[in-house]
Amino acid sequence: MTDTIRTCVIGFGQAGRFFHTAVVHAVPGLELTGIVQRHGNEAAQEYPSATIYREAQDAIDDPRLQLIVVATPNESHFDLARRALEAGKHVVVDKPFTLSSSDAAKLVELSRAKNLVLSAYQNRRWDGDFLTLKDLVDAHKVGSLVSYESHFDRWRPQRKPEVWRESGAAGGGLTWDIGPHLIDQALVLFGPPKAVFADIRTEREGAITDDAFDIRLYYPKLSVLLRVTSLALVPGPRFAIYGNKGCYIKYGLDPQEEALKRGERFESPAWGTEPPQNWGILTLEEEGAHVAMPVETRTGDYRGYYANVRDAILGRAPLAVTGSQAWRVIRMVELVLESHRKRAVLDCDLQQFPD
Repeated sequence: MTDTIRTCVIGFGQAGRFFHTAVVHAVPGLELTGIVQRHGNEAAQEYPSATIYREAQDAIDDPRLQLIVVATPNESHFDLARRALEAGKHVVVDKPFTLSSSDAAKLVELSRAKNLVLSAYQNRRWDGDFLTLKDLVDAHKVGSLVSYESHFDRWRPQRKPEVWRESGAAGGGLTWDIGPHLIDQALVLFGPPKAVFADIRTEREGAITDDAFDIRLYYPKLSVLLRVTSLALVPGPRFAIYGNKGCYIKYGLDPQEEALKRGERFESPAWGTEPPQNWGILTLEEEGAHVAMPVETRTGDYRGYYANVRDAILGRAPLAVTGSQAWRVIRMVELVLESHRKRAVLDCDLQQFPD
C-alpha cells in the first residue's frame, strides 16, 4: 500500500466540516481526496482539489479511495459503514459509532473478516485537559482516587429546531451526542464499571430531545459522575478528582473545537494550548497545610487520532480506538438509557463481545 492514504469524508455538516475534513487535511500521509456533500458548494470552495460527490455510494465505489469517514446523521452510521467495509475500505465512524450494540458488533465482525481498520472518532481522548488528567491519575498524584467528576456544561438556553440533533430524529439528544465522549474517557481511565445509574432530562423550554443527564458509574472503591447540561450560565468544573492525598479541579473546555469553528488551522503555533489562567489546580496536604499549585495543561491535538489511524492502516502501530472499544461505549449508552427508563441501578456486563 502507498504511504499516502486516499480518504473521503461523507458529510459536510458540522461534524464533517470541522472535526473531520479539517483534521484529515492537516495530517501528513492522509490525502483528502474526496468529500460527499449532497447539496451546496461549500466543500468545493474550501477544498478545491478534492472530488465532490453528491451520493455516498459514488464515493464508496471509487477504487481510488482507501479510507472512508462517516460523518453523517447518527441513524445512517451503520448502513454507510457496512457498505464501505463491504467495498473493501477502511472506515472511521463519527461518534456515536452506531445506535445499537448489535449493529456495532456486526461492523466489528465484518471488519475482522475483511482485515480492515475500523474505528470510532473518540477524538476527545486527544483533548489537552483529558491528557493532563490521565497523567495525574496514572501517577496517583492525589493518592488513592475515591471520586471522579466529568462535566460538559454549556449555556444554550434556546432550542435550535433546524439542527437535526434537536429535531427529534433518531440518535438525537445529548445522551447520544456527548454521552459517548464522557463514557469513553471514563472507560479509558478506569475500565468497565460494575454498575450504572442514569437520570436523563429535558430541561429547556420547548426542547424535544434530552439536553441534560447525570450518569453514575460504580466501581468497587470509586464513584464516577458524568454530567451534562445546556443551562449552565456558570459552568461547573470540567474535571474534578479527589483522593486521600488531595484533589485536582479543572475549569473550561478544551479550546480545539471552538478554534476549528472559527476557521483556525493546526499550523498555528499556539494550537491546542491553554493560557495559564485556565490551567487546573492540584491541591495537596503537606505538613498539615493545603498547598495549591497550577498544573500546565498539555497541548491537545486532534491530529493524533487520525495519525494513529494512518499508522494502523500502514501496519506501523496498533489502533488506539478499536472496534471492540467502540462496541463497549455503545453498550454502555444502551445501559444508560435502560437505567433511566427503569429508574434502577443496572449491573454492567461488557464481556459479551470479547477483544
